[in-house]
Amino acid sequence: MNNRFDSHQHFWKFDPVRDSWIDETMAVIQRDFLPEDLEPILKENQFEGCVAVQASQTEEETHFLLDLASKNDFIKGVVGWIDLRNENIEERLQFFSDQKKLKGFRHVVQGEADDFMDGAEFRRGITALKPFNYTYDILIFHRQLSAAVRLVKDFPEQRFVIDHIAKPDIKSGSIESWKKGIEEIAKHENVWCKISGMVTEADWRNWKPEDLKLYLDVIFENFSADKLMYGSDWPVLNVASDYSEVVKTLEDYISKLSVEDQNKIWFENAISFYNLNN
Repeated sequence: MNNRFDSHQHFWKFDPVRDSWIDETMAVIQRDFLPEDLEPILKENQFEGCVAVQASQTEEETHFLLDLASKNDFIKGVVGWIDLRNENIEERLQFFSDQKKLKGFRHVVQGEADDFMDGAEFRRGITALKPFNYTYDILIFHRQLSAAVRLVKDFPEQRFVIDHIAKPDIKSGSIESWKKGIEEIAKHENVWCKISGMVTEADWRNWKPEDLKLYLDVIFENFSADKLMYGSDWPVLNVASDYSEVVKTLEDYISKLSVEDQNKIWFENAISFYNLNN
């Protein structure tokens, strides 16, 4: 296997108030997860690097991840948080612009109203990203796909990536409305998609690779291998699986693809999307 990059994982020092989304059902991840926890797992699975993605919505989070990246070479890029609705957004982006490992930003839109991405202030923030060459990670539930379609259509020059295949309801097997949204958003050249976060949308204790296959089929029917990248969503994946099992599930699914296409999904697309070589 050639180089691999994990395009999506998190670090945190667990804080029960700030991280209240990690409830008792997720007790297994109610603790600190830091680079020294991830590095041996990446090595064991032949990954040479990762992209650390924000989990809480503060600029302190962005500083925290950049600090970890500065001390750990295997963290190749950071997707931070910034208040895109701030009237001083350009000034804040300028402040971070000398941070080479800061590649883009994300907002936890899944926790917002379904029309959040239509808001004028949010969109002004999206406009501000392009001059700095920053990417934007779209974190939504499947019901918010129509709003995401409007966003990517209105910003054709901005690079977007959908996190966790837009969180379909894999546990219930519901697929139709999500599928329609994926078919629509995949038509836009400025949109990539992360194959990530699927096991936590499935039945945590009883999922099987076949449960994911229906959803992966839709993704691969609509996105070319040039637009897909692997992400583990570690450590969140631990509530339903483990790192090696998630990797193996995708390995098995894409084994029928050409080596060239597999390499795109495992590492080349993450490198080019996030500009990880610079």
